[in-house]
Amino acid sequence: MTNTIIIIVGLSLLAFIILTGMLARMFRKAGPNEALIVFGFRGPRVIKGHGTIIFPMVENCRELSLELMSFDVAPQQDLYTRQGVAVTVEAVAQIKVRSDQESILTAAEQFLTKTPPQREGLIRLVMEGHLRGIIGQLTVEQIVKEPEMVADRMRSTCADDMSKMGLEVVSFTIKEVRDKNEYITNMGRPDIVRIKRDAEIAAAEAERDTAIRRAVAAREAAVAKAAADQERVIAETASLTKQAGAQRDLDIQRAQFTEQSKRQQAQADKSYELQTNITQQQVIAEQVKVQQVEKEQQIKVQEAEILRHEKELIATVLKEAEVNRQRVEVLAAAEKARLTMEAEGHASAIRTQGEAEAAIIFQKGEAEAKAMNVKAQAYQEFNQAAVVDRLITNLPEVVRAMSEPLAKVDRVTIVSTGDAAGANKLTGDMAKIAAQVPALFEALSGMDMRDLMANITSIRPRGNGNGSNGTPVGPIVDAK
Repeated sequence: MTNTIIIIVGLSLLAFIILTGMLARMFRKAGPNEALIVFGFRGPRVIKGHGTIIFPMVENCRELSLELMSFDVAPQQDLYTRQGVAVTVEAVAQIKVRSDQESILTAAEQFLTKTPPQREGLIRLVMEGHLRGIIGQLTVEQIVKEPEMVADRMRSTCADDMSKMGLEVVSFTIKEVRDKNEYITNMGRPDIVRIKRDAEIAAAEAERDTAIRRAVAAREAAVAKAAADQERVIAETASLTKQAGAQRDLDIQRAQFTEQSKRQQAQADKSYELQTNITQQQVIAEQVKVQQVEKEQQIKVQEAEILRHEKELIATVLKEAEVNRQRVEVLAAAEKARLTMEAEGHASAIRTQGEAEAAIIFQKGEAEAKAMNVKAQAYQEFNQAAVVDRLITNLPEVVRAMSEPLAKVDRVTIVSTGDAAGANKLTGDMAKIAAQVPALFEALSGMDMRDLMANITSIRPRGNGNGSNGTPVGPIVDAK
C-alpha cells in the first residue's frame, strides 16, 4: 500500500513538472523594444510590453523590432537643383516603426519576412527618390544655407509613404553638399571680396577717425593743460595770500590769548589767596564753635551725672525703707496669728504668758512700722523723684530689650542706595529707636519728662547739706 502511494505521488509530481515545463515553453514575453505578432486560430494579435500563451500547432508568433533604425541617404547619381547645378548630397535618416497596433501590423506585413539590410534598402530607395524631388525644387544657396528647411520638407514629404509602411521619420539631417564645378566654392567669393573691401574701407575710416580724434584730443589736452596751469598759479597765489592772512590772525590771537591768560592767572592767584584767608577764618570759627559745643556738652553731662547720683540715692533709700516696713508688718501679722493659734490650743495657764509675749512682739512690730512710716514721711517729698530715677535707671534695659531681636540675626546684608552708607543707616536707625524711649515712658506713665526734671532740679541739696524742708540728705540708719 505504501509503495502504491509513493508511486502515485511521484507520478503526480512528474506530471506537474512536465505540465509546468510545457506551460513555460508556451508562454512568450515581449520586451520593451519589440513586439510579438501572434497569428493562428484566434487571428493576428500584437503583444507589446507583456506576455501571452502560444498554443502549439494552432498558433505561432514572430518578433518585430521597434528599435530606431539609422542609415545614410547618399544617392550615387548627381542631384540637379533648380538652377541645373549638379550636386552630391549626403544625409542621415532615423526611422522607426510606429507604436500603434495598426502600424505594427502594417510594418509586419511589409518587412516581417525581410532581413534588416533588405528592409533598409527599400526605405533608402524611397528616401532617395523624395530627396531628389526636393533638391530639384531648391537652389544651391537654399540647400547650403537652409539645411533645416530641407529636413522639414523631407519629413513632411516622406510622412505619407512612411505611414503606409507603418514607419515614421524621426529625424533627417544633411551631412554634406558637394559639386564638381566648384559652384559652392565660388558662391562665396563675391561675399568674400565684398567683405574684404568693406573691411579695408572700415579700416581706412577707422584710421582717419583715429587720427582726427588724436589731433582733437591733443589740442584739447594742450588747452586743458594751459587752463590748468593758469588755475594752478591763481590757486597758489590765493593760497599764499590766505596763508599769510591766517598766520597774521594766528599771531594776533596768540598775543590776545597770552594777555588774557596772564590776566586770568593774576585774578586766580588773588582769588586763591582771598579764598584761603576766608577758609582759614571759617575753620577757626568752626573750631571755636566746636569747642563751645564740647564745653556745653560736658556741662550737661556733669549735671546729668549729679542728677543721676541724687536719684540713685533717693531711689535706693526709699525703696529699702518701703521693703523693710512691709516685711516687718507681714512678719508681725504672721507671728501674731501663730501665737494666737498656739494660745487657743494651750491651757489657760499659759494663755496669759502668750498674750503678753504677743503684745510685746506686736508692740515691737508696731514700733518698727512707725519707724518705717517716719522714714517714708521723711522722704515723701522725694517719692516722685525716686520713681523717676527708677524709671530712668531701667531705660537701658528697655533699649536693650528693643534691640535684642537684632542680636539674634546671624547675618545682615546692607544695600546702599546712594543716599547714605548702609552701616551709618543701621546705627542711625538704632539711635532713632533709643530716642523713642523717653516718648514711650511719657506714654506709659502719663508724666512729662521735662516737668519731672524740673521738680528734681528744685530739690537739689543746698549749702548746709539739707533738703528743702531741712531734712538731712543722706543714708538713713534703720531705727530698729
